[in-house]
Amino acid sequence: MGKAKAIMVQGTASNVGKSLITLALCRILSKRGYRVAPFKAQNMSLNSIGVKGKEMSVAQYLQCLACGIEPKPEVNPILLKPCGSGKSDVILLGEPFKKMSIREYYRNKEYLFKIVKESLKKLMKESDIVVIEGAGSPAEINLKKYDIVNMKVAKLAKASVFLVADIDRGGAFASIVGTMELLENDERNLIKGFILNKFRGDPSLLKSGIEYLEEKYGKRVVGIVPYVENRIYDEDSLSLINRRIINKKIKIRVVKLRYISNFTDFKVFEGLDFKYVSKPEELENADLIIIPGTKNAIRDLEFMKRKGFFDKIKELDTNIVGICGGYQILGKKLIDRGVEDGYKTLEGLSLLDAKTVYLREKRKNFIQGRVVGIDKLRGIRITGYEIRHGYTLAKNPFSIVERVNDMRTFEYDGSVGGNVFGTYFHGIFNNIEFTKKYLELITEDEVEIEGIDIMEEIERFSRIVEKHLDVDYILSTVKLS
Repeated sequence: MGKAKAIMVQGTASNVGKSLITLALCRILSKRGYRVAPFKAQNMSLNSIGVKGKEMSVAQYLQCLACGIEPKPEVNPILLKPCGSGKSDVILLGEPFKKMSIREYYRNKEYLFKIVKESLKKLMKESDIVVIEGAGSPAEINLKKYDIVNMKVAKLAKASVFLVADIDRGGAFASIVGTMELLENDERNLIKGFILNKFRGDPSLLKSGIEYLEEKYGKRVVGIVPYVENRIYDEDSLSLINRRIINKKIKIRVVKLRYISNFTDFKVFEGLDFKYVSKPEELENADLIIIPGTKNAIRDLEFMKRKGFFDKIKELDTNIVGICGGYQILGKKLIDRGVEDGYKTLEGLSLLDAKTVYLREKRKNFIQGRVVGIDKLRGIRITGYEIRHGYTLAKNPFSIVERVNDMRTFEYDGSVGGNVFGTYFHGIFNNIEFTKKYLELITEDEVEIEGIDIMEEIERFSRIVEKHLDVDYILSTVKLS
């Protein structure tokens, strides 16, 4: 398979913290001088990012940053993006493959696993250590025979596996025992230790539970990682919850679409009066309404009409922003020719003079430019990324794109109409100068907003994890020469 050693982080369930523990290990080991690469064979996520014409999950992108390596599609060879009707867009090595139902996906398991093997082989040739992340639980009885991401990958890589449980939820010891009892003997042998994650309180209270696990299975609890508030982008949609409000002066509401994607766009608003809304009446008195990115703009436009959001937004006189699919919904027409949801044409909100046609070619790029469509913000530099099938013809552009993946260009982006604008710049609000001045413009009040230095957040989180994890023991299990 290659000269690298493999450490694998599996979990007792989804959202136990696998992605962040993997990220922390990537950072810790790279700082110790090892050449490290992350890997997740299959990831189901609507949080993805365009990198040099390829698409990958945000989680593996951040793990690459933690390793200090250039993000590459091999670290996330299969990305599944749910798109409705029980189907997902299957992205292979950063490129769209096809829409598949779960049964069709399983029928193609051998072909897909071949891609997994080739990607892992390449990473193991280039690295000293590959830190692999599992998905969900490795012990789901109904899914194990279809596995191409958990124990099948662990066996392929001859990985030392560490099982993570979320103790903040409760039931952590039971979930570890349940997982271990459902695994086969050869799978249990791959597990070298347990990690109790997101702990609040006195660790001495865990003594009897830890002793039970270590005596029953002969495996160590290698860490009790505390609950850590962080501003690293959430990977899992289970983390889509409203954060604690600190400053109630600015009221921002995001329509919680059925197929919402890239909700990392709004991480910067933590600390303001910010929340996702499920009812039209919750939009009342908002300073800013945002229609976010969506995996299926056609279906989410129909959803907004059904739920009353469409009519409510049209009657409100407030500031409105649409990002990517949300921008398309703000326009006059959405024309689908079998790309999003069959062959149909829908009337949009008509708050922007724009018309979108869906093309099979997908744009997946880092982009840079400057604002031109809002007079008081004209000239502000902005960076972000685009992931889209839609091609939009619009008047009154919001910005000019001057670079795509560091190649010079000149393209108009988005549209502006009164107090409404739309853009294809995912991450627009991570541009702190733009966000500060835009919020001051719409509220006529001074705004203090803290930027997110993602590498600083990764460093801070990783240092905390390192203090509470026996990294030397973890390394000893892979016998690095």
